[in-house]
Amino acid sequence: MNILIINGPNLNLLGVRQPEIYGTDTLEELMMWLETTPEGVGHKFKFHQSNHEGEIIDTIHDERHWADRLIINPGAFSHYSYAIRDAISAVGIPTVEVHISNIENREEFRKNSVIKHVCINQFSGLGKNSYLEGLKYLLDY
Repeated sequence: MNILIINGPNLNLLGVRQPEIYGTDTLEELMMWLETTPEGVGHKFKFHQSNHEGEIIDTIHDERHWADRLIINPGAFSHYSYAIRDAISAVGIPTVEVHISNIENREEFRKNSVIKHVCINQFSGLGKNSYLEGLKYLLDY
């Protein structure tokens, strides 16, 4: 299966940014870990990170014929990017939204995701295991 993983703004700073919330793994370490889990072995992955909304949308569009499944951590775009929401909806790729931190236990604005309603599931608050649970869910979908 071809799995596209998109990470949004500030996730390039994992390992440095608030490690008490986001952990000490860098984004590269997290992606390498996911790819080498028993669930990840045997599948093809493409990883993309951007701090720019339009670039995320372009990646979703550009990879729509390659990707069988999509995992997205839209970061702060979760809370207001109807454009990313529409891109996910338009391409019809089964998508899971993930967050490292528990967005339900953080600031009020983080509790709302405009993305989750076009995704088949959402996982948050499990650290890097949010990605693994998302992957498992997509593989069983």
